[in-house]
Amino acid sequence: MPITLADIRRYPVKGLASDALQETTLSIGRALPNDRRWAIAHAASRIDPAAPHWAEKKEFLMLAKDEKLGQLGVAFDDETNILTITRKGKQVSRGKLDDVTGRMLLQTFLSGFLPDGPRGAPKIVEAPSDEQFTDVPDPFVSIINLASVRDIERVAREPVDPLRFRGNLYLDGAQAWAEQDWIGRKLQIGDAVLEVVEPIERCAATNVNPVDGAVDMNVPMTLRRGFGHVQCGVYARVTAGGRVGVGDAVALV
Repeated sequence: MPITLADIRRYPVKGLASDALQETTLSIGRALPNDRRWAIAHAASRIDPAAPHWAEKKEFLMLAKDEKLGQLGVAFDDETNILTITRKGKQVSRGKLDDVTGRMLLQTFLSGFLPDGPRGAPKIVEAPSDEQFTDVPDPFVSIINLASVRDIERVAREPVDPLRFRGNLYLDGAQAWAEQDWIGRKLQIGDAVLEVVEPIERCAATNVNPVDGAVDMNVPMTLRRGFGHVQCGVYARVTAGGRVGVGDAVALV
């Protein structure tokens, strides 16, 4: 069965929901465009809002500790950098992320939506042009094998939404866990080539249902009990840039 690119997802603001794409253009040595370009620092964060740089995810709001964020949906416009936040399908906030006033509008909503305390007082920060607020400092693209997610469903005996894994490129048609054999190899996806670098270990963020924000599974425990590890998906480095689109063929090269 041929392997194809089934879905493309980016997360304009770290910790918030994904934005679906039909196509994008990858660049050598860069993460997915506009993926985790912004993040939300909390009151206890050591991030300097005036000069933010990549930092560990504990410095930002994240689903693993701030699962209420899972109740929110987003839409992002590339041309204007306007982020629209929705809840239960209705718009609850809208603002231009690269504008002080726009960020204030979004922050005002988040301040009221989230609890006070050390993880309150949300402040949206933008990464430098050569960085992104991904979980690891390297500018990787994350790849999820949908067959592996279906195998996790088999062990869990319940549906597992692939968006729990917050990946960028979702592939269909491979054998379950085939991605573990891709480490050190290259994938041609559309016009781009990516070198698979390392597996992704999963944390409590995957326990949050991406539809309603409920903590309704223990995915790391399911992985450990069923497969002897807590991995799902792989990080890859773009070695040849180019367009990738939903439906593109995927091949080992």
